Amino acid sequence: MLTREENELITRVGPGTPMGDVLRRYWMPALLSEDLPGPDCPPKRVKLLGEELVAFRDTNGRVGLLDEYCPHRLTSLFLGRNEECGLRCVYHGWKFDVDGNCVDMPNEPADSRFKDKIHILHYPVIEMGGVIWAYMGPPEKRPDPPGMEWLRAPANQRFVSKTLEFANFVQAIEGGIDTVHSSFLHNNDLSNDKHLKRRDTAPRLEVERTAYGFRYAGIRTMDADRHYVRMYQFVMPFHQFRSQRVNFAAGDGSPQDVPLLKGHMWVPMDDEHTMIFNWMFACDETKPLTPEYILEAETHAGRGPHGESEVRHQTRANDWLIDRAVQRTMTFTGIRGLNTQDLAVQESMGPIVPRWKEHLGSTDKAIAAMRRILIDSARAVAAGGDPPGVDPITYRDVRAADAVLPADAPWQDAAKDLLLAVH
Repeated sequence: MLTREENELITRVGPGTPMGDVLRRYWMPALLSEDLPGPDCPPKRVKLLGEELVAFRDTNGRVGLLDEYCPHRLTSLFLGRNEECGLRCVYHGWKFDVDGNCVDMPNEPADSRFKDKIHILHYPVIEMGGVIWAYMGPPEKRPDPPGMEWLRAPANQRFVSKTLEFANFVQAIEGGIDTVHSSFLHNNDLSNDKHLKRRDTAPRLEVERTAYGFRYAGIRTMDADRHYVRMYQFVMPFHQFRSQRVNFAAGDGSPQDVPLLKGHMWVPMDDEHTMIFNWMFACDETKPLTPEYILEAETHAGRGPHGESEVRHQTRANDWLIDRAVQRTMTFTGIRGLNTQDLAVQESMGPIVPRWKEHLGSTDKAIAAMRRILIDSARAVAAGGDPPGVDPITYRDVRAADAVLPADAPWQDAAKDLLLAVH
């Protein structure tokens, strides 16, 4: 468990907070590229680290991320007209380009130079992997663009969606990196007691710190000679990689076995709201993701057309639509959708968990490691140092993996090749 002071340290993300200063040292997902589908399209509100912002794509396709409020009379620029390479405030016509420059001030005399003195807060952005990323930290500390393998993949090998969570980002991460809860929370077939995750419900966890964060493994016993090992990566400040092997129909209808990497980015909007960016990546370039599989996978997770997404339908207000009859007879939770099951338990804890009341056990090692690395990072940055994982070279080729391994073989050695990208 943490002390009250440590809990405050890692959960508060606004400007000037220690954890806010840590998070501002990384490129952060702000929105999906599809949220701004074309030049001069409607602007989009964005909230990051307690700051209210507005994003727009200008006439030339460039993306701007500005303070939401016009510096004249603080009207929301979300109402603005996106026109001719700038976002124009509808109140008095002040217009700003993607770099925050005021390029027109029609309510002032034509010979006035007042507009040259006005500059609105803006943040640098880049587009990679269907995501618009923002950097909100000190300019002299700006790192190279994020370099995950899935960001470098062709568009037909990757997919990204997003989900709004009504909880602090730390407990959202904790729910994601907890490898044990799948034996319980995601038991969606109470009649199947032969699945390995039902037979071995207390896997052994091993965690290793790395230059980018940590990696960890959940080890389940299959028999005297073999272990099933799921190996994960945690990349600072909020990225998790996990693996999955699936079967789905190829474009011609034939079945194919496809190795996937999946993951989440739990991005703090403020202290009590998190935007989760969910990604998947087909590792084999000869077996790209099909629209049919994407639809199936998102629907199964509860993020499909009839499930949760950025617009939430199952929330605390309606008890996440828990069905007690289904819970008694069919599934462990009675809540539809894997994604929504995660959201329900995390949001049920309250917006920020009082961690000083907890009692962690042996299967919580990854959670303890994540908390420790956040605390260490906050203290390092406050002392003028750098947090781990700001250099993409440290994580650009790491992968997650799952495998059946000899019981006497350390997973670090037996799965060494599986944990690196194939070039």
